[in-house]
Parts: sequence; C-alpha cells; structure tokens
Amino acid sequence: MLSIFLKGLLIGLIASAPVGPIAVLCLQRTLNKGRASGIATAMGASLSDLVYAIIAIFSMSIIIDFIERNEFTLSIIGSIIVIIFGIHTFRDNPTRNLAKQEQNDRTNKNYVQDFFTSFCLTITNPLVIFLFIALFAKFSFVTEETTFLENICGIVFIMTGAFIWWTIVVNIVNMFRDRFNIRRLNRINQITGIVLIVLAVISLIATLNKFGII
Repeated sequence: MLSIFLKGLLIGLIASAPVGPIAVLCLQRTLNKGRASGIATAMGASLSDLVYAIIAIFSMSIIIDFIERNEFTLSIIGSIIVIIFGIHTFRDNPTRNLAKQEQNDRTNKNYVQDFFTSFCLTITNPLVIFLFIALFAKFSFVTEETTFLENICGIVFIMTGAFIWWTIVVNIVNMFRDRFNIRRLNRINQITGIVLIVLAVISLIATLNKFGII
C-alpha cells in the first residue's frame, strides 16, 4: 500500500506540474481574487484529473496482459511521450489569450463558478488520459496483483498529489501576490519543461539498462 501511495502522489504531482493555460488561470485568479478563488480553480482541475485517472486505470486493467507483454516498448513510448510533453511545456506560452479572462475575473467572485469553469476547461482535453496511461506504465502502477481496493486508493492518492501541488502553488503565489509578475510564468514553464525532459531521459536510460541494451 505504501508503494501505491508514493507512486500515486508522484503521478499526481507530475501530471499537475506543467504550467499550462489552466495553471495560469489558477494563478491569475489567486492574484486577482485571492487564495479561495485559486483553490476553487485548483479543485476543478484536480477533479478533472481524477476523472481521467479513473478512465485510464480501469482501461489499463482491461489490457493488463498486453501491457505486461510489451513492458519494454510501452516504457520507451512512455519516456518519449513525457519528453514530448516536456518540450511542448518548454515552448508553450501559457499567458496567451488569457487577458480577457483576467479582466472578467476582477469583477467576479463566484467560487462555484471558478470550480466548474476550471473543471470544464480541463475536461475538454482528453489527451491527458494518454499522459496518465504513460505514467501508469512507466511506474508499473497497475499490475496483475493490484486489487480493486488498491486501484481505488491509487486514484485517491493521485488526486491528493495533484491537490497538494496546486495548494502549494496557490499559497506561494498568494504570499507574494504584491510582487508576483504573471509574465514570469514563461520562465517557470521553461524550467518545468527542462525538468520533465531530464527526468524522462534518465528514465529512458534506466529502461535500456534494465533490458540489457546499454
């Protein structure tokens, strides 16, 4: 159970770490409307991650034999996907096209709406499920021995990891809100992308070493 707990937290953190449009929206609302609005937005994004994690984990349980027969290939593909995701994160400009949203948020303090708009915007990106599948394969999160209860606990741990990440970010931004420049997010984006790429390359090398290729 400890292994499921740690892997779930790690997957939740990795899936949430890239600074994309939803993350910028979360930070903008924290800056413009306060911590409560940022947390509400973060909860919406976390719930969306939960939905995709559920879809991914039970889809994987259906094709578990295929995954185990193709562990090497899937591990390599998983590393490549994370590298591509890191490159996209590095090159992306998350502040683009969000000026109008920022202006609207200054006059709107409906936290329920903050939650649902964040959820709806995040759930419209089904590509997230492929990131979860890649991470599940990479960390051997689902195996033949994994029980239904462990799957449920794993999903809860993933959402916990995601929410921990968002809570830390929102509180840091709220703490320094008077000095925080939203345009500096581009630099954060680049750092996040580099970290993802480095971790994926290390994982790729470890996989090649495990199967005796290097």
